[in-house]
Amino acid sequence: MPETDVPAVASMPAVSSRDRILFSAKHLFARNGYENTSTVAIARDAGTSESQLMKHFGSKQGLLAAIFDRGWANIIERVQTAHRANSPTERLMSMLDAMILEVESDQELKELAALEARRVRKDNRDVLISRGYQQFSEMMGSALAEMRDQGHIRADLNLDVVRSAIMGVTDALLRDQVVARRSELRADYGSADIRKLLDILIPSLNSENSHSLKAVNER
Repeated sequence: MPETDVPAVASMPAVSSRDRILFSAKHLFARNGYENTSTVAIARDAGTSESQLMKHFGSKQGLLAAIFDRGWANIIERVQTAHRANSPTERLMSMLDAMILEVESDQELKELAALEARRVRKDNRDVLISRGYQQFSEMMGSALAEMRDQGHIRADLNLDVVRSAIMGVTDALLRDQVVARRSELRADYGSADIRKLLDILIPSLNSENSHSLKAVNER
């Protein structure tokens, strides 16, 4: 880190060394990239030691996983504190809304989720899947199962395919916004545009809507 840089934690209120490390790591990973950020630089920015970083997180990859876990915890908290949905479809939409709102409110998290969440690391050939993402995925699966039970999803659709497709679309839309800021890719849309598309996609899983679309295509 250049000597002229001000540590990311300089403006933070007094917090634990663990939280300072998380804050600095998210800032430096988003600014410089995961591979280009050392644990020494993170510890120095956080005003602590590398040994404390290892004590709390075990490794740099463990630190990245903790950042994503906290992000997903915030998303799940948004879901749980939101207005109680009257139907599984509304609950599913509230979950997607919470995910979009969280990454829009934390641009560094958005950068990391878009560019670092699914990459294979040099220090570990496994793909990083956080516990928070697994919990969110299970919540989505539960909502989708209820939707199918109530006839809002075609019975012949594999729910894992549906869940992955919805998450894939949402991830791609958020990721392209990040990529567009770093390239010539055009992604001239906001969160309201993403929500509008999801409002069309989710009801299209309904068997009646699907049959109507099929009939139109066969004309």
